[in-house]
Amino acid sequence: MSLHFLRSSLLPHSFPPKNPPKNTVVRTHNSITQVLENNPKFRRPDYPDQFSRAPISNLHTQPVPLHQTDDTIDNDDDDLWLTMRHEALSDVEQEPILSNYYFTAILSHHVIETALAGHLSVKLGDSSFPSGTLYDLFLTVLAENEDIVTAVKHDLIAVKERDPACVSYVQCFLNFKGFLACQAHRIAHKLWSQDRKIVAVIIQNRVSEVFAVDIHPGARIGRGILFDHATGLVIGETAVIGDNVSILHNVTLGGTGKVSGDRHPKIGDGVLIGAGTCVLGNVRIGEGAKIGAGSVVLRDVPPRTTAVGNPAKLIGGKENPVMLDKIPGLTMDHTLHINEWSDYVI
Repeated sequence: MSLHFLRSSLLPHSFPPKNPPKNTVVRTHNSITQVLENNPKFRRPDYPDQFSRAPISNLHTQPVPLHQTDDTIDNDDDDLWLTMRHEALSDVEQEPILSNYYFTAILSHHVIETALAGHLSVKLGDSSFPSGTLYDLFLTVLAENEDIVTAVKHDLIAVKERDPACVSYVQCFLNFKGFLACQAHRIAHKLWSQDRKIVAVIIQNRVSEVFAVDIHPGARIGRGILFDHATGLVIGETAVIGDNVSILHNVTLGGTGKVSGDRHPKIGDGVLIGAGTCVLGNVRIGEGAKIGAGSVVLRDVPPRTTAVGNPAKLIGGKENPVMLDKIPGLTMDHTLHINEWSDYVI
């Protein structure tokens, strides 16, 4: 592996000078990156200088049409990505000042993999870990792991369906930090599982600094995930989250002290966890369960039940808990419909 500088003209040496000129980007290339760049599907987008000055009516004539005509590109009838590109064009027509941003982030990309790698690398890059290096790393992981890309698409759909504040897929993709933090974690987790723990932890740290979301790269997360608002979300190393789970802000899935080994919660499919909740220890939240906001959960919660309070208690009692007939992770219903639970219910 060698370092070189990408500049307007090639440098005669292969190592960076001590005082590189401004606006110089350090990039790391390897054989895998070169293979990716030789594949038209994953080729690096071109950003024409004149784009930012082009009339909005010319966006449709840019050399990146919505319907790709190059037969060498695998088009897999990706309706979600086509929908996002149409949404981006609509946004640019409403706000022309966003034309350059949307072209760089969405419209210049043929597939969601390159767009996500580019957007995350810009968000998380810094002087120590440049965005160019991150782009190569992220794209390599995404191109080699179709399961991650599938999970990304399921997450986009989950946010759009469950969060009434989400007006479009492209807005989630560009602006929802819970979604972005989750996708960065998916990449970090893959690196962690490949024993590339150092770089995985660095990504975790940058996600924590930028998005205020701290997910250990060892944690396992399913698909169809909604991290709503997500500020203050903490997920420990051995935590496991199933599919179609919705978690609000300031939630901690943590341990109970200095216990090592398998020490973090296991969250079943379809669970809803309200804001400010702490689930501590190697406890299991059963499939389709609901945890009320501000609860502290220290013991297992049976499937399709509701637990609230500090310490959390089951609605209806341990022996005869009220069973839910819907999946709260999908309905996002945080309300309590049982007036008899307390003497004072607002």
